[in-house]
Amino acid sequence: MGVPFAEKLLTFLAEEKGMDDIKLSIVKSNPGQSKHLETAKVNPILGFELDLVNLRSEEYAIDSRIPTEVTFGTPLQDALRRDITINSLFYNVHSKSVEDHTGKGLHDLRNGVVRTPLPPRETFLDDPLRVLRCVRFASRFGFDMVPELVASAKDPEIQTAFRSKITRERVGEEVHKMMKGRHPLLSIQLMDELSLPPLIFDVPASISSTFSSQPAPYHTALAASSVLHLIIDAPTEPSSSVSLPPVHSELLSGIRTDSTAQSRLYLACAVTPYRGITFTDAKKRIHPACEAALREGLRVGTQNHYLDGIPALFGAWEILRGPVGGDQATQDSNNERARIGLLLREKTVHNPHTGSHWATSLLFSLVQDLVELYNPIQDLLDVAEASKVIAKYNDFVARILELDLPSAVEAKPILDGHEIVQILEAGKPGSWTGGVLARVTEWQLEFPQGTKEECAQWLTAEKKAGRIDVQTAGGSGGGRAGKEGKRAKGERDGAVKKPKVD
Repeated sequence: MGVPFAEKLLTFLAEEKGMDDIKLSIVKSNPGQSKHLETAKVNPILGFELDLVNLRSEEYAIDSRIPTEVTFGTPLQDALRRDITINSLFYNVHSKSVEDHTGKGLHDLRNGVVRTPLPPRETFLDDPLRVLRCVRFASRFGFDMVPELVASAKDPEIQTAFRSKITRERVGEEVHKMMKGRHPLLSIQLMDELSLPPLIFDVPASISSTFSSQPAPYHTALAASSVLHLIIDAPTEPSSSVSLPPVHSELLSGIRTDSTAQSRLYLACAVTPYRGITFTDAKKRIHPACEAALREGLRVGTQNHYLDGIPALFGAWEILRGPVGGDQATQDSNNERARIGLLLREKTVHNPHTGSHWATSLLFSLVQDLVELYNPIQDLLDVAEASKVIAKYNDFVARILELDLPSAVEAKPILDGHEIVQILEAGKPGSWTGGVLARVTEWQLEFPQGTKEECAQWLTAEKKAGRIDVQTAGGSGGGRAGKEGKRAKGERDGAVKKPKVD
């Protein structure tokens, strides 16, 4: 078994090789989570982590991917029960040679082929998760799946088994590995080829029945992920017949600084069909439908900020699209710095707690604005219209930099709540304090060189002019996400007057 072998290995390495810093950890068997055998992990041995487990043979029940019987097996039996042939190769430490017991693994590795050791129908019925693993390895290496594998994966019986046998957590784990892998776009394309999206993003009828509208066709996900690839990867891989004008380099800054951003963007593209759709929970609260697809279909939590960050990306698109509603918003110079600054400070647009970064939010908004212009099936793009959209975003980003707004996105209000209470002689803070803090933030965005003393003078003048009432100012709102967002929207609608220095 794996653990006794690992213990003997570590004793040998320590006594014979002087390698006494290797650690042993044991992963207990947990059939409920599809972990059938106890596994020993040793790390590091010459820089590698090794998993040690015995050769085995397995028998499965019809309605479960959990083996009913696990026994010691021969190398051939162990190789045949694996997912694909290139994962069935052995290395003989005595002869120092690779052993290919299926007779297909080395051939498939050389020729870029994904194939199951046994007939794919048998392999997939035993464990339907292997369908997703085939997709992951095909996309990871750019290999081709054999036709009989594709046909079996699309078989209704296999797809029914996929729904009934696999835990949602295992589906989410495989999809996560695809999104952070080498070719997430190819993963999304292969999932569509095998008719897997309805199985992967499986939302219970109790939730989908409350959708505000039906999800869009999955080709919108293919379009979104293809556009994202064209923007961030295609410049170094000029193999596509479609090309886009370059985007402003600052739009890619969030990907450069956040290692989780790219996988989050691709998974967000994969749930584009749920864009703009909401559902109602048991407490009559409204949520974005993409949240249900992620939580129920993949059971992803906050890893990579999938569950909190992806709904934020779609929320940011609703705010930034156009960008920001069209040409009029970008041409209006009245209080421009404060208006744009408040938009960038919206929690859906920029919030380190959910992995949101204003540049990444703008990039995703651009991708969504280009979805309707790209046909991924025919690989056709309306380049003329796409160029106009990209130019609009590039100009908007350039203006953000000209106004030195990146430094202001996370800046704290120049006056805190205690100081505001003192300046306004309010006695104590209240529900109004958040609203006044939002106005202070707006003032310092408009006057970036302003001092605390000047802000205090303006605040006093605003109170004297009757524009601040410490009993009602700000209502029950407050904070960056609430009041600032409402004021930003009000300015776009022409409903809020900008503060003036008395």
